[in-house]
Amino acid sequence: MLQLVIRRLLGAMLILLGVAAITFLLLFMLPADPAVQLAGRSATAQTVANIRHELGLDRPLIYQFLSYLGHLATGDLGRSYTQKTGVTTLIMARLPATLVLMAAGIVIEVTLGLVLGIVAAINRGGMIDRGVMMLSFVGVSAPQFVVALFLLYVFAATLGWFPMSGFGSLGHVVLPATTLGVLGAGWYARMVRSAMIDVLNQDYVRTARAKGVSEVRVILRHAVPNALLPIIAMIGIDIGQFMSGVVVVEAVYGWPGIGQLAWQAIQQVDIPIIMGVTLISALAIVAGNLVADLAAPFIDPRIRAR
Repeated sequence: MLQLVIRRLLGAMLILLGVAAITFLLLFMLPADPAVQLAGRSATAQTVANIRHELGLDRPLIYQFLSYLGHLATGDLGRSYTQKTGVTTLIMARLPATLVLMAAGIVIEVTLGLVLGIVAAINRGGMIDRGVMMLSFVGVSAPQFVVALFLLYVFAATLGWFPMSGFGSLGHVVLPATTLGVLGAGWYARMVRSAMIDVLNQDYVRTARAKGVSEVRVILRHAVPNALLPIIAMIGIDIGQFMSGVVVVEAVYGWPGIGQLAWQAIQQVDIPIIMGVTLISALAIVAGNLVADLAAPFIDPRIRAR
């Protein structure tokens, strides 16, 4: 197990280095100039040049990247061009809101996906199976803003059950988390259905049924645990995606997370914030997958870390 962790950590360092290099290069290939954004449309060429020099943007790209890596090695994500504040401070201020939304969204999507996937697998080929698969297809295809606006209209504006926007109470998290959960549950339902069908055709399941084990026990004790491995892997990926991939949901609900911070930074060409959010998201994906790899042997004893 220790060797697995060491290999994963070394791999994570290489992945983060690659993400940093690619993101840094792509950002400086964009036609947008941060100095122009800061100076304004009416600024003179000399003013823009002064700002570029102040930000260090007039230095060779390789030098800028190596300087960034040097600061990154000490935990310094840089300083925001527009907010004049450390990127680490800005991200840490937004992180609690994102973590709350991420956890609630994952709980909802996994719960819905498991229930719907198991029901569809048990009723394979029937009307219930086809109905669940149709719902899952609609769920994964529906745009985030459409689902978000629909839930806002029905449950906030019309029924008044939940607040329209904001952050700070359980009521505020229900609608944005449900939006994410409904959109993600379709993928989980399809994955669970496929895994359950494969497991239910295994010899040990048929043997358990032949011995007179109840169908409920066969499903819950033998089938479901062995169908959870792909779900664990998907959760590891979702952790990173939810860290920065919920920009639309955060914007609709006024949720103060790092996704909204990233969107504002993109509009303002605030490169340090974009880099910081990207690296934090990549780190979350790597950490989530590491946790999934470590949890897999406990769920399925047949897996041995090598």
